[in-house]
Order: sequence, then C-alpha cells, then structure tokens
Amino acid sequence: MPTPTTTTLVGTSDHVSTLDEHIHLAAQSGAKVLITGESGVGKEVVATLLHERSRRTGPFVSINCAGVPDSLLASELFGYLRGSFTGAYRNNRGWLDRAQDGTIFLDEVGEMSLQMQALLLRFLETGEIQRVGSHCTTTVRNVRIIAATNRNLEQRVEERAFRNDLYYRLNVIRIVIPPLRDRPEDIAPLIQHFLGVFTAAHHVPPPTVADEALATLAAYPWPGNVRELRNVVERLVLHHAGRLVSRSDLAGALPSDTREPLPMRTLEMARRSTAAALCDRMVTTGESFWTVVKGPFMSHELSRGELRALVAHGLEHAGGDYKGLLPLFNLTNRDFTRLMNFLRKHDCQLPGQRLPVMPVSSAPGLSNPGIPPSDSSA
Repeated sequence: MPTPTTTTLVGTSDHVSTLDEHIHLAAQSGAKVLITGESGVGKEVVATLLHERSRRTGPFVSINCAGVPDSLLASELFGYLRGSFTGAYRNNRGWLDRAQDGTIFLDEVGEMSLQMQALLLRFLETGEIQRVGSHCTTTVRNVRIIAATNRNLEQRVEERAFRNDLYYRLNVIRIVIPPLRDRPEDIAPLIQHFLGVFTAAHHVPPPTVADEALATLAAYPWPGNVRELRNVVERLVLHHAGRLVSRSDLAGALPSDTREPLPMRTLEMARRSTAAALCDRMVTTGESFWTVVKGPFMSHELSRGELRALVAHGLEHAGGDYKGLLPLFNLTNRDFTRLMNFLRKHDCQLPGQRLPVMPVSSAPGLSNPGIPPSDSSA
C-alpha cells in the first residue's frame, strides 16, 4: 500500500502548480530523481512527497552527504561488521540495506568525495553493497534513489570534481525548484502556514502581521529561501505572540534596507495570494467559510484587507454575484443572510459592488432557528 501523504506544498504560484505536477508524475515510477535548487528551497520536502505519493512500502531514509565524513558515510551507507573499526561493537546493516522497498534521499550529493562517488556508482550499476570489514557482497534490489544538490553538477563535472558517469546515472528525472524570490506570490501563504505551525508547536497565541509588515516580507528577496522565511516567522511567533507585528518589529530579522515603505501593489499581491490560498483550501478540503475564514479573522490571524481580497477573489469566480459565493465557500442557502451580515458588520463590502437585497420573509436563515439571522457572535 502507498505511504499515507502527510507532507504538502504551500503556495499559489504557477511555479508551485508545475512543481506539484512534476512530483506527481515522477512518483509513479521508480526512476532515479535529481532535485536541484538553491539552499533552503525545500528539496527534502519534494523528496518526501515523491516517496509519500509512490507505492513504496519501505521507509524514507534521508542522508546529508555534506555533514558526514567519508569514513563514517561509507560505514553508515553500506553497513559494517562488528570489530571492523574502533567503536564497531555490533553489525550494522547500513542505510541502503535498511531502505529496502523504500526510498533513500542523498541530500547535497554534490559534496561527496570522488572516492565515495565511486562506491555509490558501483551500487547504482550492480545493486551490490559491501559492508566495511567484509569480503562478501550482498544485493539490495528495490531501493529508489533520490539525490539533491545546490551545486551546478555540470560545472562540477567540467572541473572534474564530480564523476560524469555518476551524474548521468542520477540525472534520470530532473526536478528544479525555483528560488522564493522568483515566486513572491507564495510568500503570504507560507507565512500563514508557518504561523500556524509555530503557534501550535510553542503553544502561544498567534501574532497578527500588519499589512505594512506583510508587504515588507513579500518584497524581501529571501536569499535563504523558505528556510530563512521559516526561521523569521518562528522568531516573530516567539517574540510577538498574541500581538500585532508592525514593520518596525522586523528590525533585526531582515536587513535594514528592506524595511522601507513599499508600493501598495506589493501589499495587494500578498493579499491576493492569501485569498487564493484560502479559496483553494475551501474547495479542496470541503471546509466552510466559517471555519477557514471567520475563525482566523476574529482571532486577528487575517486582516480586513485579506478578507476583502478573498471576497473579491470569490466574486471574480462567481461573476459578481454574491449568491455565487455560497458553493465556493461551502455554504448553504441558509447561510446567505448570515454571510451578508458578517461582511457588512466588518466593512468588507467592496466598492462598486451592490449587495443583493432579499425580502425579509424569504431571507435564508430566518426559517432555521439554528442559524441566527445576524452574525452577533462575530
């Protein structure tokens, strides 16, 4: 049986949609995959998704090739026999053997020494492994290899720092992850995602990110990519739990030249990204407006500007008809009056849009005592 999927891609950009398609297609095969991209873009997330969406029943084993010395990497990758070196008190099967029927992820494979590259190439060609201290070989027949690097392997091959035959072996399916600066519309959804992750992890109330602060974060080039964004959001959660995060609160988190006032179009882009992400969540999960939007809005996780952007986004898909928002927001006809009252109460009626006026006798919700005609609980 396939491994249950627990990892998700966060973002609304075309880059993320294309990446999701590539992951889906690559997950259907057992071919080797080479994932490339700058440090911090989420290569391990993509590797994990490739495994989770596949039909593999074995484990997902992740190895950082840059963080392990050659001698240790060989013994851990291929295994060793007891007594083969100081500290080898028992036999060890090795990561390749333990990943049988699963996936092994070789992160930062471009940092491997030429000696380790030769050992890995031999395994890729024959499926055979030889434990450190052993004179015999064993065969591992069903392990999928996914490698990742932030290096230019073609250049490394030209410099003779990476074996061309190993490069060709690994580069069967190639997935390129664009840097975060090339997909700024994903920044707002990522911020909301990490706010939820870290408020739950640290058991603190969520901070509210002011529009000006969100615009600053959206315009920052993020040289450390998603990893840097994740760290900044965690710091904001810990330092500003339950409080408003203003642009001045970003001092120390971002370089000073990124904390200047930004054009309103940047803020509008961030709001639209959040709106698209919320709509997508309601459509794909079946959750209603009250759960996905009202709750976060009342707890100040969503701003009024973001709520208005959501309404505008919905009306674009509903042809300007507020009744058309009901199926999009997973609401029933009885929710119509309640929704309209909620929008009026919080000043989220859009300029130039006329709210439909319904006769009181036929207004949805009045015939159902379980749904109040006004959103007094908001």
